[in-house]
Amino acid sequence: MSVKRRFKQVDVFTAEPLKGNPLAVVLDAEGLSDAQLQAFARWTNLSETTFALPPTDPRADYRVRIFTPDTEFPFAGHPTLGTAHALLESGLVPKTPGTLIQECGVGLVSVKLLPEGGLAFAAPSAEISVLPASLYSLLDDAMQHGGRQTNVDAWVVTMGISWLVVRMPDAEACLRVKADIDALAALQKQAGVNGLAIYGPHPPGAAVDYEVRALLVEQNQLVEDPVTGSANACLARVLQQLNFPDGGETSKHYRVRQGTQRHRDGRVFVRYEQQQPWIGGETVTLIDGSIRL
Repeated sequence: MSVKRRFKQVDVFTAEPLKGNPLAVVLDAEGLSDAQLQAFARWTNLSETTFALPPTDPRADYRVRIFTPDTEFPFAGHPTLGTAHALLESGLVPKTPGTLIQECGVGLVSVKLLPEGGLAFAAPSAEISVLPASLYSLLDDAMQHGGRQTNVDAWVVTMGISWLVVRMPDAEACLRVKADIDALAALQKQAGVNGLAIYGPHPPGAAVDYEVRALLVEQNQLVEDPVTGSANACLARVLQQLNFPDGGETSKHYRVRQGTQRHRDGRVFVRYEQQQPWIGGETVTLIDGSIRL
């Protein structure tokens, strides 16, 4: 028998509707089976659908499960911010004022309310390693020899989800890259990553500091994610690992634009507090109602 459940569809990493990354959020998911969760995520056909549940850890405010149309993720960035936004909007009162504690597959993740608006999550700890030398040829094939910055290593970064982080000489070079689906699929498999995150700096004085793109093969299709919290969290860890090669204020904070080639205008802001990267952005609600599951 189906049950009426609260439901929202939100747009993450934007203050303007239709410019960010959409997320479906089921706010009352208790009692649903794994098969039902996966089936609903497949039906929404969004990059991720989340299901809010009572926490099992007494320190947490809520528990979330994150599904793509194909599988479950232990963590993802825009689902973290979007779910927190949806729950707060629906009346959730945090145990600690100003901070939510999310329980998910990687453990507990802090999400804080920002005084200027929006939310930010603490980037989980990450495993970071240089891409094996044997795979650089495949990386260049996957990017159709798009001119990556060859004097900078490519990094495999894993925080529940894995991204291969690759630097481009500048933002325009980042935007020109066209991926090859077969080579990218092979690269994902051989490098053990979920996708390719490329970034390039904007010129000094621009409104944002970096252009980011997230490219992956999913369901046998080439996909560019509109705005990606986990990829930006991985980039934040790489820049930290490299001791902030672009200097200036990037060791304290920087801003990212993502989604340009998808006709989006996602904005991500990153701040470092006592060596901890916080990945932030705004979220707006587009659909607020209920579903029957």
